[in-house]
Amino acid sequence: MGMRLPTWVWIGAVALACVAGMVNVIGYLGFEHQAVSHLTGTTSLLGAALVARDWRIVLHLAAVVVAFCAGAAVSGVILQDERLRLGRRYGVTLALEAALLAAAVPLFLRTQIHGALLAAMACGLQNAMVTTYSGALVRTTHLSGMFTDLGLGLGHLIRGRALPVRRLSLSALIIGGFLGGGIAGAWLYGAIGYRALLVPAALTGVTGIGYTLYRHWRGARPDGAH
Repeated sequence: MGMRLPTWVWIGAVALACVAGMVNVIGYLGFEHQAVSHLTGTTSLLGAALVARDWRIVLHLAAVVVAFCAGAAVSGVILQDERLRLGRRYGVTLALEAALLAAAVPLFLRTQIHGALLAAMACGLQNAMVTTYSGALVRTTHLSGMFTDLGLGLGHLIRGRALPVRRLSLSALIIGGFLGGGIAGAWLYGAIGYRALLVPAALTGVTGIGYTLYRHWRGARPDGAH
């Protein structure tokens, strides 16, 4: 990734990683103890539930998986491309994510699983929206790829190879944003419970507005250059 990343990519990636960190920790600390920003653990638990024939849990976990995938599908319908490009309809996607997170709050307050489904759908929407930029994998709702990039960079350093500094810097910032969001989300959940989800909803909305203003300021077109 030799080219210089635009400022909006750095800011957006960190802000959205922070959002995902908050959403995930709030879901995990809640009544179902359900991670919603990624599906690795959810799929493992689904396998265990199938073996145990705990059909209530099977239905619950399968619904979370479907909701996450549905969010990704909606993102694909709106954006129609997996490459991150200035000018695409990210403002619409971010507004929808904010609405899903806000709508999840009253459902969570009534201890309904539908709150987790809306939160998972919001994370799937976000993760599909931010996929690649100039060959760099950009994932903001889970960190396995980011830690893998850091490990690969360390291996390259040990072997005396040149480091992809911008790629590793982006990975480190996304990890820091997710961790910071997790810390903030845990503190907010302890203070105001599920209403803490209104904070990432607001942050997502502000990010969407900021992106829209920046896009119009740059005069970008949907099919234009990066």
